[in-house]
Amino acid sequence: MEALSGWWDDYFWGSVVVLQVFLASLVLMVIFGLIGAAAKLSSNRVAQKISGAYTVIFRGTPEILVILLLYFGSAITLTAIAQVFDPEIKFVDVPPFWAGTFAISLIVGSYATETFRGAFLGVKPGSIEAAYALGMSSVQVFFYVRVPEMWRLALPAFGNHMLSLVKDTALISIIGLNETLFVAKQAIATTGQPFTMYIVVGLIYLSVSTVITLTVMALEHYGNRHMRIAA
Repeated sequence: MEALSGWWDDYFWGSVVVLQVFLASLVLMVIFGLIGAAAKLSSNRVAQKISGAYTVIFRGTPEILVILLLYFGSAITLTAIAQVFDPEIKFVDVPPFWAGTFAISLIVGSYATETFRGAFLGVKPGSIEAAYALGMSSVQVFFYVRVPEMWRLALPAFGNHMLSLVKDTALISIIGLNETLFVAKQAIATTGQPFTMYIVVGLIYLSVSTVITLTVMALEHYGNRHMRIAA
């Protein structure tokens, strides 16, 4: 424990960064997943092809490679654009937070695409027909019938996607984001205690993952309440 003296504040703020990345990437992951699922379910062949390519590329490429390519690729692209307006600009740095967040949300969003697509296909046709028979519009059917049934079906797999997002935040340390793993590397260089420092990181991630797991379990319990009543 003496080795941790002076590092608790750094670990705390590193944990805050982990939560910030998780929340931001969660929003983007849902957006990418829903857009991808909508494209795959559409009748537009171009949209289907683009969505198919998206899921194949990001599910088949190593996650750390995606982060590195997006980070350095976006920096090179922005530098080239900036030099058009000001040739004296040498390099445009991309914030590791947003580059990493965007990268892991794209990766996990490719998995969420298939989860959402399967969940939408799992909505009972009878429920939709009954809603139309009651005079509901297409928008009302989507929000009052399709979405409530879809999220209940997607929730178990979606919980796994949330856990993947949390664990993937550790990968962003490779591009310099000052999160818990980055703090641990700094602490190890100073104290020479790798086991202790990595144990702390593991406990932090385990705590966050446990909260997510319990939250998903509570949501599943709530979402299936009508089944228990019917039984």
